[in-house]
Amino acid sequence: MDGWPDRLAALGFPGAERIGAGTEGVVYRLGDELVAKVWHDGRPLEPLAAAYAEVAAAGLPFATPRIERIERVAGRTVSVERRLTGVPLSELLARGTVPVPAAYELVLEILAALAAVPAGPAVTALPVLGEATSPWWPGAAWGEVLGAVLARRVSRFGGQLRPAVPGFDRLLAGTYRRLTTLPARPDGLLHGDLCLPNVLVGPDGRVSALLDWGLLTTRGDPAFDAASFPAFFDMYSPRAREHTEALTAAVCRRFGHDRDLLLLYRAWYALVGSNLYDPLGRDGHFAWCVRVLADPEIVRLLR
Repeated sequence: MDGWPDRLAALGFPGAERIGAGTEGVVYRLGDELVAKVWHDGRPLEPLAAAYAEVAAAGLPFATPRIERIERVAGRTVSVERRLTGVPLSELLARGTVPVPAAYELVLEILAALAAVPAGPAVTALPVLGEATSPWWPGAAWGEVLGAVLARRVSRFGGQLRPAVPGFDRLLAGTYRRLTTLPARPDGLLHGDLCLPNVLVGPDGRVSALLDWGLLTTRGDPAFDAASFPAFFDMYSPRAREHTEALTAAVCRRFGHDRDLLLLYRAWYALVGSNLYDPLGRDGHFAWCVRVLADPEIVRLLR
């Protein structure tokens, strides 16, 4: 039996209604204005709350999460957050309410908005990928930061990727080599996990909110989000490649990004993100990362 509605009532929120669950926790609706997220562990959320507040004050043209209160109950952390309204773009696209060209345009609008905003100290201080500390250190260059994260992830999960990816060690060496060519200290605000379920759309057809900051949210090169969003737009359908190619071309036209740079960031993500959702690599996300690393363009770039 779910005892959390009673626990939330004891915190002053009667009538809590479970509305969703994910890899990080379970979400309950607390009336019209607030939601509670019951995290699966007792992690401290103060750094994330500070980063949320920083992003919310950055002047983005859509709403972002804001933690109003943090409690620790029964060994778990509970965050009370403002409720963000809108319908996930993934649902609207599946229903045909938003056509594909309009969805592409919303993607470009989000990328443009994020690229115009610098990251602040609270965002820079966030850990990524569930690590304990920020990936940044004093004097670090962007490529060094990505290289250090990559080394830690490969140390943990490279044994699973290596037999699944032909020429793995050559691709890994090529990735490290290319990372040394990146801009030294970009200050862009990276969301890091831009995908259609994280985009809420209002009745006017505009982006109303952007969800799920934190997994890879950090300071860095805005081209990273411009590389990953086209790849995340459709990861598994028969049209996935078509959407990725169309959006990649649109991103290069709109923002002037170099295609090889976008491919490098995708390869880096596939190397570090393969085991995000299953440490044993038995899920579709691991298989998707393997396919990315087998892309002929990426193989050519990193050989």
